[in-house]
Amino acid sequence: MEQRAYSTATVREVEQVEIDRVGLALMRRAAAGVAAVARRELIKIRGRVYGARVLILVGGGNNGGDALYAGASLARRGARVLAVSCLGTPHPEGRAALEQAGGRVVGLAELPDQNWDLAIDGILGIGGRPGLPEPVAALAGSLAGQGVPVIAVDLPSGVASDTGAVGDQWIRARRTVTFGARKPCHLVEPGRSATGELTMIDIGLDFTSARPDLIGLDVAGLAARWPYPGRQVDKYARGVVGLDTGSDSYPGAGLLSTLGAVHSGAGMVRFLGPDHPTSLVVAELPNVVLAPGRVQAHVFGCGWGDRPDGARLIKDALDAGTPAVVDADGLRYLPDRLPSSWLLTPHAGELARLLGRDRSEVEANPIAAVRAGAERTGATVLLKGATQLVASPDTGPVWVALPGPSWTAQAGSGDVLAGICGTLLAAGQPAFRAGQLAASLQAYAAARHPGPRPPQDLARMLPETIAELAGLARIGDGRSG
Repeated sequence: MEQRAYSTATVREVEQVEIDRVGLALMRRAAAGVAAVARRELIKIRGRVYGARVLILVGGGNNGGDALYAGASLARRGARVLAVSCLGTPHPEGRAALEQAGGRVVGLAELPDQNWDLAIDGILGIGGRPGLPEPVAALAGSLAGQGVPVIAVDLPSGVASDTGAVGDQWIRARRTVTFGARKPCHLVEPGRSATGELTMIDIGLDFTSARPDLIGLDVAGLAARWPYPGRQVDKYARGVVGLDTGSDSYPGAGLLSTLGAVHSGAGMVRFLGPDHPTSLVVAELPNVVLAPGRVQAHVFGCGWGDRPDGARLIKDALDAGTPAVVDADGLRYLPDRLPSSWLLTPHAGELARLLGRDRSEVEANPIAAVRAGAERTGATVLLKGATQLVASPDTGPVWVALPGPSWTAQAGSGDVLAGICGTLLAAGQPAFRAGQLAASLQAYAAARHPGPRPPQDLARMLPETIAELAGLARIGDGRSG
């Protein structure tokens, strides 16, 4: 249910323990896993391994050795295997094994022009930088243009392991075979998309005592962790959310954030915003309460624009000790420090302003940026974007939401998300979990209802999505009914 990813430094430490114990046998285990996946892929493509044309892309590191040994295994089964040395000197024992099995190793300049059934990418490993040098980039582009399926060893070459960043050119894998544990690039865009389908191979690496850098959710994890109400609860137990969102200039933000709170299951929603958004909310949602009163979480900032009393509203909530979600324009009115029970929901540009950095820096390394945002403010931070990341100021792992379709990248989606976050905070979820679950729910709902649906329509689909998740949770833990 949880997808744990480990930094390059941690992976190297764990690998070294096993290398010291078994030596070259570790590489042979990895190669056997790659070869098994390649065989299955070739059978899907052409019905058999014998006679298949397989290109091995080789660098000078251990990934190249894994790929060469895998190529030797395929050659022994009758595949026609050619390895091309792309960078550095090929692993000597792996090269010898391939040549002994009937394969060949050539330089880039000697690569023949022919059709390949499959390529195995072993150019760069976890120490690689974003992008590929020429003429390796040209070869990668040629394979992509011809539609040659690629299996990447550990991670696609040209993708940075710890950030998921890419350069101007990188390998786009149909499938990636990784060993023992995920790397951050397997969970963070654009590395996630470059990875393709991910296959995990157990080669004896022990990560049980290692601390993950990232923890992501799958659908089963979302279903298991969503806070469904028990049989004997009232509206206060489910949570009361108070929203001061929208403005006369941006009234839709008030309605959209309220739709997110209502349709994600808040026990009661109090709308406390300006008159224009209030009229929209009342017309659409007669169950929303307009009178001030007890709340268990606030939502501030969506569509505020210039809000002279913004800093006071946030200070009053802080003084009352009530957790809050602060989005969009509300981020301009933050005090120097906030408690970790508060959840900030910036996009890359807003986080860059909070940190005093360029947006490009945030986009180049969103994991480091979201951690810096939590450290700088003291609050929990949900960084919105292609990959949605949540960091707490306790320096623990960064939490990753389920990925969603690109259709959700539209005006108003963040307002709905803020409302969902408010519902979860009011239900008693800690801020990091509220951010991860809210972003995951919205992404899953969008994936279940694909297409260019506006955020207000997706908000109305949240109840059936939560009901579906509840059914999955009952199946997962053996309950019924």
